[in-house]
Parts: sequence; structure tokens; C-alpha cells
Amino acid sequence: MEIGGIIKENGRVDKVLAAETAYTRSQLQRWLKEGRIKIAGKVPKVNQKVARGEHYLIDIPEVKELELKPEDLPLEIVYEDNDVAVVNKPQGMVVHPAAGHPDHTLVNALLFKIKDLSGINGIIRPGIVHRIDKDTSGLLMVAKNDFAHQSLAAQLKEKSTQRKYVAIVHGHLPNEKGVIEAPIGRSKKDRKQQAVVADGRPAVTHFKVLEEYPDYSLVELQLETGRTHQIRVHMAYIGHPVAGDPLYGPKKTLKGHGQFLHARLLGFRQPHTGEILVFEAPVPPIFAETLKRLRKKS
Repeated sequence: MEIGGIIKENGRVDKVLAAETAYTRSQLQRWLKEGRIKIAGKVPKVNQKVARGEHYLIDIPEVKELELKPEDLPLEIVYEDNDVAVVNKPQGMVVHPAAGHPDHTLVNALLFKIKDLSGINGIIRPGIVHRIDKDTSGLLMVAKNDFAHQSLAAQLKEKSTQRKYVAIVHGHLPNEKGVIEAPIGRSKKDRKQQAVVADGRPAVTHFKVLEEYPDYSLVELQLETGRTHQIRVHMAYIGHPVAGDPLYGPKKTLKGHGQFLHARLLGFRQPHTGEILVFEAPVPPIFAETLKRLRKKS
């Protein structure tokens, strides 16, 4: 498939095209090296400057179908019935396959451990109703049939589910409790990031300070909406980024395997019976060990 257009701004070719298309700079740089991009009929160098008014043409390669395979991966199933399962996703595990992560995902593990999964989200995301980031650990609900999937998705939309996280964040918050209400959308500066932007989608996060240490705080965060990277973006926005966050936090931070963010509590209605189900999962070992060290310093 080919797409084309007229360049609107002067600048480096990959940066300009990233701002004018839906593709990342890394994707565009790869296509430039493969000769898939032409400016004014010629293939430019990766770092070439382009001018406003020039015509670009991008030959987008066909998407390769991902083959899903069940994998016997470490995954704790906290609860399971005929409609739903609740799993405790380990830090470092991607939820579903994508171009950069074709296997070793939560979906691969689910296919091995659970017989039936809903098909509403297609073959790449069977059973997946909501997601958490790769380096965020904690609880996720999984739908085992389409009826359950529709019920759980409706509960998320009507904000009747309970989703509470704990995080270690930089600094001390000015208030013990509060609400962050700021719209989130794709960052205008970096397309890999989300940001608080005026034309973003509504996003609401409730916070409560649980403990304070020198330079850090342990906070509980409750989601009212579920935007991409919501907690990470909101905490960075108010000046208290999640410790260890490689995307939104400072380089000088706590050592770990990514952000210290854990989905600790999950509650929802059982799709058929209407019973309220609530589950909790302890923080992973590296999170618990870091808390012990911080408490000793207090």
C-alpha cells in the first residue's frame, strides 16, 4: 500500500514525516533504509533535510499475520469460573502479540492455561478486555466467552469496576488525597509518548498517600478512566513521576525492572450471577524489597 502527501514543514525527513503521518520515527527510519520512502521522486538519506511543499510517497509493507502459539509461561491464575479468569501479570510481560513482540506474551500463556477465551478482540487478543503496560505488574480480568466479554467491557465503560494500583513516586505530594483530572492524548513532541493535551480524551485518577520516605512516596491510585499510560502520565504531569519509569520519569531513580507500579486490587460483577468479585495481589518481590529499603531510611 502506498500513501503520499505534501510536506508541511521544513526539517529532517524522519521527524517531519512522523509529525505528518501515523508512523513512528523508528518505523520511518527503517523504511528509509529499505528504500520505501521517496521525496520528490528520490529515495532520501535517513538524516536528509526536506522542505515544505515537497511531495512524499511511502510504500507501506504488508502486515505479516502473527501465528499465535500456546506457551507454558509462568502466570498465576488468581480466580477462574466458566465466564472469567483473573490473572496476576508479572512485570516484563507484554499483554498481547504485536509486531515487536510476536510471542512470550500474556495471550500465549492464556492459550496454554485456559481452554476457552472470548473472540471479540480477534485472534491476536483473545479474552483481553483491558490491558496494563509491559513493565506494570498486577491483576487483569480475562473473558472466557463473548457474553462475559461484553459484560466486562460494559462495566469498564460505565466505570463500575474497581481498579486500584500502588506506586512508588518521586517526592512528597502536597495533599494526602486528591483527584487528577486532565485530558490525555498522543504527545505532540514524541509520538511514542502520551501527554496531557487540550484535545485529549477525558482522564481521571484518584490518589491517596500511603507512606512517605526521603525523596519518595508510596501512593494508592484509583482509575476512573483507562487511558494509555494514564497513571504514569498523570503523576509526571503533577511533578511526581512513578519511580523507575523509563518514559516519563527522571534518569536518577530507583533501580528495578521498569516503573514501580502494581495493579493491586480488581473488582467487578460476575457476568451471569451479578455477584461482586474483588481480588487483591501483593506487590512483586523487587517492589517489596525496595519498600523495605526505603522504610529503613525513614
